[in-house]
Amino acid sequence: MAATSDDDPAADGAVPVREGPRGPDMGHRHDGLPPGVTRLFVDHRELLFTVVYNLLGSVADTEDVLQETWLSWSGRAGRAPLAEIGNPRAYLVRIAVNHALARQAAIASRRETYIGPWLPEPLVAGTATGLAPDTAEQVARTDAVSMAMLVVLETLTPLERAVFVLHEVFGYPHTEIADTLDRSPAAVRQLAHRARAHVHARRPRYQAHPRVRREATERFVAAALGGDIHALMEILAPDVTVWIDGGGARQAAGLRPVHGRDKAARLLAGYGARRTEDLEIRYRRVNGDDAAVLFTGDSPYAVMVMDLTPDGDRVSGVYVVTNPAKLTHVRPDDEAPAGRGPAEH
Repeated sequence: MAATSDDDPAADGAVPVREGPRGPDMGHRHDGLPPGVTRLFVDHRELLFTVVYNLLGSVADTEDVLQETWLSWSGRAGRAPLAEIGNPRAYLVRIAVNHALARQAAIASRRETYIGPWLPEPLVAGTATGLAPDTAEQVARTDAVSMAMLVVLETLTPLERAVFVLHEVFGYPHTEIADTLDRSPAAVRQLAHRARAHVHARRPRYQAHPRVRREATERFVAAALGGDIHALMEILAPDVTVWIDGGGARQAAGLRPVHGRDKAARLLAGYGARRTEDLEIRYRRVNGDDAAVLFTGDSPYAVMVMDLTPDGDRVSGVYVVTNPAKLTHVRPDDEAPAGRGPAEH
């Protein structure tokens, strides 16, 4: 649903702001804006980023929506006292959600021509995602932004996804969601029921111990990059699925995800055996999960995220993002590399 006319910045004469890494530039004076307008927006930016990222799965689109939200917010605040906005937090979330829903049509159109499997843009904690490193880590804490969960959320309708994210992740009551989406509470409860049943059927809630996750991640990366098919057969679950998102820019696993342990092990072992790049491996938190980020020099090459079985001893899903357009926010940190891939050339 598009933003209402009251939220339309085009009629407000709003002055676009100069964006800094954490939002509107606090050192820039915006003529005509009452005191506190910019500060309120910046104070809520982490929340807005998290909500919109969960709805869109794209850092770039999220940043665009936040800019649109700022223009709507500053335009509204510039022509009426802030005191008339009883709940700035709810007002900002409503603007952001409506701008995100309005963007869904353009995103869906892009997906129709996308080459190969599509995965969400990885949110790597501690790198330049438009948020401070500590903020990126806070955004990535919840299971709802895990790569596996975002893939499931892609199967919902935009309204179901919005209701699920607002209710299940952020705890918004159905009545408040109804106001945000301009729907009746009964309609929102129905959307919530459908979305919850759909998600929980495909994504049972569990959380393996962090040490188990890290060990499984390291075992998998060593086997995959070393081309060790026997080790891969041991760590992959029988019903494992592998998604490789190259966007047509890099060689990927065909046009569809690969299902089943035998096919997945051959695919991954073959990739490891064929590669010629000298890759550095850095273990990071990606969308809240332990993951491997691969670099060639200072350039990101791939992000690998593994989803584990409920007991945590095998890999049930592999999500590999190699599309350079989705790795533009990923940067090497100042720490020493965690290691290099096996079978270096």
